[in-house]
Amino acid sequence: MSEPSLLEIEIRRRIAAAGPMPVGQYMALCLGDPEHGYYTTRDPFGVRGDFITAPEISQMFGELIGLWMATVWTQMGSPENIRIVELGPGRGTLMNDALRAVQMIPAFREALVVHLVDISPALRSMQEQTLEHWGAPLSWHASLEEVPKGPAIIIANEFFDALPINQAVKAEDGWHERQIGIGENGQFAYTTARDPIAHFDMLLPPTVRQAGIGSIYEWRDNRPAMQLGKRLKDEGGAALVIDYGHTASGVGETLQAVGRHAYADPLSEPGDVDLTAHVDFAALAIGVQAMGAEIFGPITQAEFLTRLGIETRAATLKKKATSRAAVADVDAALARLVGMGRTDMGEMFKAASFTHAAVGVPPGFERAIRGSGNAGDPGR
Repeated sequence: MSEPSLLEIEIRRRIAAAGPMPVGQYMALCLGDPEHGYYTTRDPFGVRGDFITAPEISQMFGELIGLWMATVWTQMGSPENIRIVELGPGRGTLMNDALRAVQMIPAFREALVVHLVDISPALRSMQEQTLEHWGAPLSWHASLEEVPKGPAIIIANEFFDALPINQAVKAEDGWHERQIGIGENGQFAYTTARDPIAHFDMLLPPTVRQAGIGSIYEWRDNRPAMQLGKRLKDEGGAALVIDYGHTASGVGETLQAVGRHAYADPLSEPGDVDLTAHVDFAALAIGVQAMGAEIFGPITQAEFLTRLGIETRAATLKKKATSRAAVADVDAALARLVGMGRTDMGEMFKAASFTHAAVGVPPGFERAIRGSGNAGDPGR
């Protein structure tokens, strides 16, 4: 057995001092610990990392989002100073492709200022190297709240799935918070708090209240969603959220760990594997709408990218390809992004847009009904 990491030693110390810790606290430490957290100490993206995101699969993804931003900017009345904000920008690949696509729109290119929200010093350095050649002003922030006031277009691709989740388990006497302690074998193990969470049923969607004994319910702190909605309502603009998740709140465990492109045990190797959980788009919509923003979607990623013209862009890239292998790469990337298979992203990933009322219907959501904000039906 390998020696425990410094983060594992710290988590064990906290459990020994205060007892089992909530799942959300464990996830927050594993991902965001300043010295040993997963996202603060490494580059997890790409073939050499632990997973591949849509922007790393093909330039088409970021290019279409760049044109989406330019269209939204026009719908906003083409403000002279528009903040382009990306939450969790990774290596900067998405923003790099987006900025390349908007070079054909000089007025938008000259109006934009890029703000990147990231907690990783390593990734911030990579983002600067990737984006500095475009000449666009670049700023980094630890949170959306730090971004200067003013109209903004906000992009969040695979951002919310990495925010910590809380879990509760239903028992005969109510819902008990799920925790992580030390098992009989000396390893991390799931347990539950002794006492049920007071009045928890009153906060749950109706479908969850009816869940059977042993059911697991997951939820996130909705303050990030509320901050996003408040920003749009107060300052103007639009946000695009793309992530994997479900459109209606329900029960079921979705917490998972990924390391070296394979699934791992969430309780093993803390800080060395990625922890994520499905996004509850219904809950996200409630938080955003509560602050006065408009909601569109969610729709599947396949539907969103197809409406934006990904098939036309793929055909153009194939015409410019200089080999059969390059053509095959474009076809494979297109299939991965919009395909409906088990390993494809087209159906599993959803897209939703949140806007100031003055923006109107954002591109790709023309036939999508505005979200209701009800926990059981955020709209389609």
